[in-house]
Amino acid sequence: MVTSRGTAPSPGPSVMRRRGAVLESAILEAALDQLGTVGWNGLTMEGVATNAQTGKAAVYRRWPTKEELVAEALKRALPTLDRAPDLGSVRADLLALCHQVRDAMFSRPGFALRAVLHECDMSTAERFHRVITDGVVHPTVELIEEVVLRGVERGEVRPQAAHSYVYDVMPAMLMYRSKVCASEWEAKDLEEMVDCLMLPLLLPRSD
Repeated sequence: MVTSRGTAPSPGPSVMRRRGAVLESAILEAALDQLGTVGWNGLTMEGVATNAQTGKAAVYRRWPTKEELVAEALKRALPTLDRAPDLGSVRADLLALCHQVRDAMFSRPGFALRAVLHECDMSTAERFHRVITDGVVHPTVELIEEVVLRGVERGEVRPQAAHSYVYDVMPAMLMYRSKVCASEWEAKDLEEMVDCLMLPLLLPRSD
């Protein structure tokens, strides 16, 4: 096509066509962005599609519901907890692990997940409780068990303390203080939890 002045019109903005994993990543990032700006109640599939610069069909084809989309975005983005610290003492290991868990809870996806849990109704929130359980709580319990058993082998931890209830204490307290008490978990708070709660449970008793 030629204009009345005999020159070709300037081309419109080019659109990069993305497929596969690249497009999926863009959609999931857009979902996290939407959670951070408008929250769970304000998030829409249309808004995510617009933010990801794609069509609604591309979103719905991969995740038919908002719950499925958000759960996948959070699951993929949560930091991985897969290595227990090994610093030579059970106190140092537990303290380092506390910092890892706190960083996960207060990361961008961690904030998004906690925002979702506060806004959702009970039945919807159950889906996301599973995300945090599988992504944060269960891995933390497994790493605590590894730290405790290593302490038992060193003779630092009494064998009777190697118990599932003991492994549950630290993540339960982290979640309780974060959700119910809105604790920010400063470094001194983590140290106090390890020194005043975990070590008395683990170390040999004098009596």
